[in-house]
Amino acid sequence: KMSVPDYMQCAEDHQTLLVVVQPIGIVPEESFFRIYKRISAVSQVNVRDSQRVLYIRYRHHYPPENNEWGDFQTHRKVVGLITITECSSAKEWPQTFEKFHLQKEMYGSTLYDSRLFVFGLQGEIAEQPRTDVAFYPSYEECETVEKRIEDFIESLFIVLESKRLDRATDKSGDKIPLLCVPFEKKDFVGLDTDSRHYKKRCQGRMRKHVGDLCLQAGMLQDSLVHYHMAVELLRSVNDFLWLGAALEGLCSASVIYHYPGGTGGKVGSRRAQGGSLSAEAGNRHRPGAQEVLIDPGALTSNGINADTSAEIGRAKNCLSPEDIIEKYKEAISYYGKYKNAGVIELEACVKAVRVLAMQKRSMEASEFLQNAVYINLRQLSEEEKIQRYSILSELYERIGFHRKSAFFKRIAAMQCAAPSIPEPGWRACYKLLLETLPGYSLSLDPQDFSKGTHRGWAAVQMRLLHELVYASRRMGNPALCVRHLSFLLQTMLDFLSDQEKKDVTQSLESYTAKCPGTMEVITLPDGLKLPPVPFTKLPIVKSVKLLNLPTTLRPHKMKSLLGQNVSTKSPFIYSPIIAHSRGEERNKKIDFQWVQGDVCEVQLMVYNPMPFELRVENMGLLTTGVEFESLPAALSLPAESGLYPVTLVGVPQTTGQITVNGYHTSVFGVFSDCLLDNLPGVKTNGCTVEVIPALPRLQISTSLPRSAHILQPSSGDEISTNVSVQLYNGETQQLIIKLENIGTEPLEKLEVTAKTVNTKEKLYGDFLSWNLEDTLCQFPLKPGKIATFIVNIKVKLDFSCQENLLQDLSDDGISVSGLPLSSPFRQVVKPRVETKPLNPQESSKVGDFSHVKVRE
Repeated sequence: KMSVPDYMQCAEDHQTLLVVVQPIGIVPEESFFRIYKRISAVSQVNVRDSQRVLYIRYRHHYPPENNEWGDFQTHRKVVGLITITECSSAKEWPQTFEKFHLQKEMYGSTLYDSRLFVFGLQGEIAEQPRTDVAFYPSYEECETVEKRIEDFIESLFIVLESKRLDRATDKSGDKIPLLCVPFEKKDFVGLDTDSRHYKKRCQGRMRKHVGDLCLQAGMLQDSLVHYHMAVELLRSVNDFLWLGAALEGLCSASVIYHYPGGTGGKVGSRRAQGGSLSAEAGNRHRPGAQEVLIDPGALTSNGINADTSAEIGRAKNCLSPEDIIEKYKEAISYYGKYKNAGVIELEACVKAVRVLAMQKRSMEASEFLQNAVYINLRQLSEEEKIQRYSILSELYERIGFHRKSAFFKRIAAMQCAAPSIPEPGWRACYKLLLETLPGYSLSLDPQDFSKGTHRGWAAVQMRLLHELVYASRRMGNPALCVRHLSFLLQTMLDFLSDQEKKDVTQSLESYTAKCPGTMEVITLPDGLKLPPVPFTKLPIVKSVKLLNLPTTLRPHKMKSLLGQNVSTKSPFIYSPIIAHSRGEERNKKIDFQWVQGDVCEVQLMVYNPMPFELRVENMGLLTTGVEFESLPAALSLPAESGLYPVTLVGVPQTTGQITVNGYHTSVFGVFSDCLLDNLPGVKTNGCTVEVIPALPRLQISTSLPRSAHILQPSSGDEISTNVSVQLYNGETQQLIIKLENIGTEPLEKLEVTAKTVNTKEKLYGDFLSWNLEDTLCQFPLKPGKIATFIVNIKVKLDFSCQENLLQDLSDDGISVSGLPLSSPFRQVVKPRVETKPLNPQESSKVGDFSHVKVRE
């Protein structure tokens, strides 16, 4: 029973000669495979003066029990052996040469020829000319390796051709031997060898065998003829196992003709065979093929009997692409009758799938693969199971069954860490699991999950991500565990149950306690890069709003109180004139300004989707454009909180345009940079604002008490307060105003003005006076310094008007206000009731309010 299947088999392998390359003794693995690579490069050679091409298939390991099936299918027969060894002294040479002969005995019944390559031995022994041994001083000084291989293939061809001629020539009177597979030998003991049935069986099997030899010798037409004759003979005696082999040989020869580039998906293309059914196909060739100087005419015969030569050139000998598949099905059904032919059946299924993949017939290919899955072989080792599932996965991928391919690759990954393996291969398991991701519509880039509807089966994807986490942990890589768990939580949050959310977050916190999650890209040993996973859903941000500065800190564009043009150097006169179109900006421009050095605020409306309290640490703003000091905040959001306002603050350190790009958080030990561009559906009033230079800040206090009455509401550009005083007509009082610079910029200028306003036809005389000289001597006022400003209040009213004016005067007064001041003031003057009424003739001279304005 053949025990080890070759899952890489393809139909064109039937035309190859099998050569095994093996080391003898202790040979460094790197050195062996360096020579093996050079040897295996000589895989396709020309026969001189003909269109025939030979193909060589090299293996560095081949089970001897498979070699016993060489008569059944000659491409399974080891016909060449190349051994590589190291020998440093003449004393070691006899033992080395003895090992070479022992190695040949392993495949001795089938070998056509063999070679021994010896590295390191110099001297008399190395100088003796030998056909089967080549000596080289070192692995670097072996320029003639390829030439030696060409000579070796020439010898293989001569033996092959002689065997083909010997078997194909009709030797009347000689009994044709019965070719058998290993398990058949005991079944033919005692059979009547003279019966017609037995002779037909022998003829049919030999015809099939000669077809194999013709195919290997580069004679495609001859092989087709022999296969057809073998099918007829074997079908007549119900020799199903060999009938299946003849049909498979017919399929292989037809595939080689129809698909000269091969069906195995290998790099490069094969050349069409010499002696093919058309001259066009015979002219196809691969440039650079090794050419062996072989003269087939020296063998004196073409090896084709008269009764078969008439068949050459008939189109019916080559199967059509559709017939190829039908014959494969028939052959596989015959193989299925024999439990010891499971490997043959499995490999035939694989070959048929590769052909169907070339024909784009995916559904039929899947039927062959499904049959291959259920073929019962012996108890396979774990390594063989991994290989089997990996090849099934590869074949499903070739026919476009991506999810099925991922399924088998995942099984192969799990097999790498099977409990029966003493040292589980977690790295191999992890690598195979990564390869399954595309089949399940899963990638490791969170951006792919923010573009629309979720693709794939979430339950399967979560299972796969959990397996990646477990494999990462067993590999001893906590950073990978954190990255995969973060990805699971971010992308699958909508599909997790409440209990699963708790379990995942607990696991994540346990891993981040040892290895915090970062925003760095993780690069795996094979070069694959895992992008960072920001937690944009923990919490979910619904809107972002940049806030204006408090009223006392807002800059205002305004005119001089004295009616003069204000110098452009004044920090209070700020006019951002930017030549641009708002529609062309990525973010909408905001119509207010922030000030350098002042605390600025951004309000976020957030939502906690978790069924438990969510603690967000180190939450701050991400900005570009100017240097910005973010002041992180920590918050705790109730379970499923609904919209919850959060204010993030920071201080711009330089001037210019600043753009709020997003925010950063630390949740469950994972640091995240969340960009607004990656947050779908977030509402914002714009994210770009102008930062102007730092401005002075003035705090004003007065010597008078505050008033409970508001004489006139302040406009949007004013900050006012009210103070009150009661005076008798003709009385005088001083109002002391303290000007304190509480900012970081000096106050350079002070302007004071009084404005009279006519209200309700009430008449007042001028009553405010001041002298700025003493106050201006203290300017520029440095930060932290205080200047004093004195205003004299003198009441002089005429009460000769109507009596009802007295009551109106009780309700109104005089206003003093400042702009922009941290603590402005307002003073009210109430007239005495018993004074005389005002003179109506003075109505045009009176005013209502007087203003004091301080300006840098």
